Amino acid sequence: MASVTAADITPPMDAARARAIAADFDLRRLPPDFLANPYPVYAALRAHAPVRAMPDGTWFLTRHADLVAVYRDAATFSSDKHVEFAPKYGTDSPLYAHHTTSLVFNDPPLHTRVRKLIMGALTRRAIADLEPGLIALVDGLLDRIAARGGGDLIEDYAAAIPVEIIGNLLGVPHAERGPLRGWSLAILGALEPVLTPSQRDAGERAVREMLDYLRTLVADRRRHPLDPQRDVLTRLIEGERDGERLTETELLHNCIFLLNAGHETTTNLIGNALVCLHEWPQEKARLLERLADARGDATREEAILGAAVDEFLRFESSNQLGNRRALREAEVGGARLPAGALVTLCIGAANRDPAVFADPERLDLTRTDNRHLAFGFGVHQCAGLSLARLEGRIAIGRFLARFPDYALSEPPQRGGRARFRGFLRAPFRV
Repeated sequence: MASVTAADITPPMDAARARAIAADFDLRRLPPDFLANPYPVYAALRAHAPVRAMPDGTWFLTRHADLVAVYRDAATFSSDKHVEFAPKYGTDSPLYAHHTTSLVFNDPPLHTRVRKLIMGALTRRAIADLEPGLIALVDGLLDRIAARGGGDLIEDYAAAIPVEIIGNLLGVPHAERGPLRGWSLAILGALEPVLTPSQRDAGERAVREMLDYLRTLVADRRRHPLDPQRDVLTRLIEGERDGERLTETELLHNCIFLLNAGHETTTNLIGNALVCLHEWPQEKARLLERLADARGDATREEAILGAAVDEFLRFESSNQLGNRRALREAEVGGARLPAGALVTLCIGAANRDPAVFADPERLDLTRTDNRHLAFGFGVHQCAGLSLARLEGRIAIGRFLARFPDYALSEPPQRGGRARFRGFLRAPFRV
């Protein structure tokens, strides 16, 4: 069986091709070789058009400093998506109702109310309490992989972890978790720059089905509340009695958001990391050596894996794109943006900006001062970042401890999307 090479995973792109795509860059018309490896194009845009006016009148930002400036200025750059999503989905669409109500696509005061309630349940103690169950879940998955001699890094491992963790946080019964991943993929798939009719239909159906399910779950939790310090759904419900009132619609749609936000991005983190280690064998060997040297010292092991997780997030950001709308005329990176301008923040490009990261095109699992933007920045920084880091450390660390010599058995299949970067399949053997 032929070995899977780095070029099988991330096909190289020469500078001339990257410049050609950058010169005609349009999120609505992305060629397959860009989706396979967008980073040379991002480098060309950073160098020659860091604040690029797009054919549809929107703006595309690729420099780290410019993204940070937009993230910092939440008063000028709105996260509210009513204006942007109305023509995309139609105002009577379930997708429009969901995405204009969820935490990530809103400004204060709704954003402040929901985030406060969620963060109240994602305390350090609550996240630490999840670790024993997470370890048991991971070890059970590894046992099944060992029994089969391999499997698929995505379906059999990476995707199976966050669904269970978020299901635990919301108290979704285990027997009812089967549809969660499919719903999540369909709803998030409808966020792509170009929306196909099949994506729209799948996304709208998923929102309707999730709402139907969550109405029953919420009604049951109202009758049988759990510990609000550990159960996010109980926290959201009981918050209504403490003055932080959410409407039933706000409550339901933010439950969908939590299930989605904690799912695909963490799946991609784990899957991307394990594929990256195959693609960068020297870094894999160095990581294994450092972990072996630290064995028995939990603090050192956590620090080594924590730095590795942040580098995986920088190098292959699970979420590549973010969006804002300028509420008034503003200057970004020397360019004047008009009031109402729709701005795309290219997280994947900013995380490889040589102005911030030394040798940014190289995976360096010992990188320090890693100021990546994979979790965003400012008031909209990911509320679940500590949980995502915990999942990444446990999933990657225990996989490597169990299967240090794992290898991909055939080239992995990427998701083929611009916004979320990850794999659909990654068959491997142990």
